[in-house]
Amino acid sequence: MTQTQEAIVERQFGPRADAYVQSAVHAAGEDLDALEAIVRRHRPVHALDLGSGGGHVAYRLAPHVEMVTASDLSADMMAAVAATAQQRALANIYTRAAPAEHLPFEDNTFDFLACRFSTHHWRDMEAGLREARRVLRRGAAAVFIDVVSPGPPALDTHLQTVELLRDPSHVRDYSAAEWQAALRRSGFAVRATQTFRLRMDYPSWVERMRTPPAHREAIRSLQHAASAAVSAHFVIEPDGSFTLDTALFEAVAA
Repeated sequence: MTQTQEAIVERQFGPRADAYVQSAVHAAGEDLDALEAIVRRHRPVHALDLGSGGGHVAYRLAPHVEMVTASDLSADMMAAVAATAQQRALANIYTRAAPAEHLPFEDNTFDFLACRFSTHHWRDMEAGLREARRVLRRGAAAVFIDVVSPGPPALDTHLQTVELLRDPSHVRDYSAAEWQAALRRSGFAVRATQTFRLRMDYPSWVERMRTPPAHREAIRSLQHAASAAVSAHFVIEPDGSFTLDTALFEAVAA
């Protein structure tokens, strides 16, 4: 049975919407603090949370903007975000279900955009980035945050493999160099980059996605068989927990 990438993403994330709203690793972090500092500096009118997931970016943006539109492929995710925004009395958050590659917004709609931990699921990264640029006004700020590949082939192969085993909707964690080049080609000028290290608690990481037992065993097998260099880079712990590289790219719609 063949499926589109969008269908795989919807199948993976729709039933897990509440888990992502409640996820501690998504609800906090140095990257979110950095994003909030940036939006506080810009004070935009209408912001887009692209690939909103559990809505944690939208919740951070809401106090600093007049309006936030949270957009995500999963309608179930958007329903969970709308319910959570209502519970938190964040009346300026609106939701819209849509794929990143085909946004249902007019050109120049937004004067700020944030996208966090979403791009590695997109069927076509650059198509999504071009759409992000299209819906932004010229000169508007955009912040993209995601897991990034460390670059060297052995590290990259390990990362992509465990990501895919855990979640079949995973497409690719791009390197910082790939991000920079893709943003430039898509009409953005990168102003600053910040890097972070993010520890993933293995039990909650696989449970949140309800990773099948066979895939969990395969991930642990790969971790046990990893070279000293791979093990050291990802700080693989006895219970399978490990540490990822993430990056924040602060850009402007050129």
